Amino acid sequence: MTDPFSWFETGLQLARLGADMQIVIAERMSRLARGDAAAGTEALRMVTEKALALGEANAHLMAAAAAGHIERAGPEILALYGRKVRANRRRLTR
Repeated sequence: MTDPFSWFETGLQLARLGADMQIVIAERMSRLARGDAAAGTEALRMVTEKALALGEANAHLMAAAAAGHIERAGPEILALYGRKVRANRRRLTR
């Protein structure tokens, strides 16, 4: 049986992810606007991180599908992106 309040926890995770994403986007836009060498490094990092995160998300999705538990993929992927975005927020706001 699934937890009847799992949708609430997922909603809270999505809200936190959205708030953290806004901070990361603002910090990155500020750094990119400078146009210096650090901006180029940050731009390259953004693209690389997104490609790697997509690969990890696909791996979670395929593993869940192969195990016959596709319903687990969403929360796992949300947690994965949440960890990555929080790490970026911490790094960028130091």
